[in-house]
Amino acid sequence: MEFRIGNGYDIHRLTRDRKLILGGIHIPHQLGLLGHSDADALTHAIMDAMLGALSLGDIGLYFPPSDPQWRNADSLVLLAQVHQLVRQRGWQIGNIDSVIVAERPKLKPHIEAMQQRLAQVLQLQPDQVGIKATTNEKLGPVGREEGIATHAVVLLQRGSV
Repeated sequence: MEFRIGNGYDIHRLTRDRKLILGGIHIPHQLGLLGHSDADALTHAIMDAMLGALSLGDIGLYFPPSDPQWRNADSLVLLAQVHQLVRQRGWQIGNIDSVIVAERPKLKPHIEAMQQRLAQVLQLQPDQVGIKATTNEKLGPVGREEGIATHAVVLLQRGSV
């Protein structure tokens, strides 16, 4: 069996008048993430990890913020397209591990829903989608609640056991 590992990172600024969407789930909060699409930083980090594992660039190459067709796009739709690229090349996801770094809101109550939603889009079992949440201990822009950052690692596999 052949394996590839990809690493993804994303950060978006928090702002008023936007919904907070992470892992395809709307999370009630007075602030949302600013971005050209829905700014789902978790889904963006996962997409970058998938693309990186196969040396296919990053999501900006496929969904550039300069292109109006991606304005307010649902990141789960974009994730499905990236997943299709991966599958067309003969690869499948073994597992995903990710971390959301945010001071607020508390994300633990939403993690299972995020896992379920991402697993559904990627045709995985929920236990193949690891999501953890932590704070930045009040340090830096994330600690000052100026934004939310995410990290993701994806293991891709090809072949049979």
